[in-house]
Amino acid sequence: MLSSALIRSLKMSNRPKVFISRSDYPEAGIKLLRDRCEIEVYNSLEKDVPTNELLNKLVGKDALFITSKNKINKEVVEAAGKNGVKVIATMSVGLDHIDLEAIKRTSIKIGYTPDVLTEATAELTVALLLATSRRIVEGHKTIVSGEWKMWTPTFMCGQGLYKSIVGFVGFGRIGQSIAKKLIPFGTSKILYSGPRRKHEGDQLGAEFIDFDSLLQQSDFVIVTCPLTSETEGIFTAEKFSLMKRSAIFINSARGAIVDQESLVHALKNKIIAAAGLDVMTPEPLPKDHPLVSLDNCGR
Repeated sequence: MLSSALIRSLKMSNRPKVFISRSDYPEAGIKLLRDRCEIEVYNSLEKDVPTNELLNKLVGKDALFITSKNKINKEVVEAAGKNGVKVIATMSVGLDHIDLEAIKRTSIKIGYTPDVLTEATAELTVALLLATSRRIVEGHKTIVSGEWKMWTPTFMCGQGLYKSIVGFVGFGRIGQSIAKKLIPFGTSKILYSGPRRKHEGDQLGAEFIDFDSLLQQSDFVIVTCPLTSETEGIFTAEKFSLMKRSAIFINSARGAIVDQESLVHALKNKIIAAAGLDVMTPEPLPKDHPLVSLDNCGR
């Protein structure tokens, strides 16, 4: 008879082998993999797995489990294909960290989590918008620093959503969820730009409009589009100059969609009123970065 150790060994040999890029994933998820697969976990929490080490870990693996912090470039994709990797799964909504063109030349399948953060991101975006437009962080600073001496009629006045025009650059699941949450505030108009008009936009009463017209008309500009070669760096100095001087800019997509130097210039020179940023480049921002010290930039 086969020994129990040998039986276990044979069972293990038939299980998919998975490399996990960090050790602080939720344990429930790791357990699902551990119950079905042989797993190897990269244990450093202080740095992302270096490319050269990742290339070594591909050998003999059937799958990779990563986050958006792991850059799966052409070199990694080609090595994964040669080593027989079948699946690359990422715990993220976006796929801009994966060279999808290189993936198309292999048989590797991609797994991602397209709807898992829709409501969380939408809620955070609304929070950023309200905190920035109503100058909540600035107000808190005046209390902490002792600058608030007395009340005046215009002290810390912000601007409201009521009867405002809100423009969305990108109108997918997240953009639509944010719009649904803002409509009850009494906004006068919802605009959106993107590759095409959407049925969901029609259902919400939103107006499909070109990018420049959206910037010119909107009181609030909310970025929810994916980072692609077409959207990278689209918010330039020229685009900020099209916006109203009273406009609030909110970015809940990717930092690289914005030319950050142009944003700093626009905020410093009051070309736009304020910005609320869920994302930036790099992340985290250095504490001496200009965006950290600007009162009209919420993060």
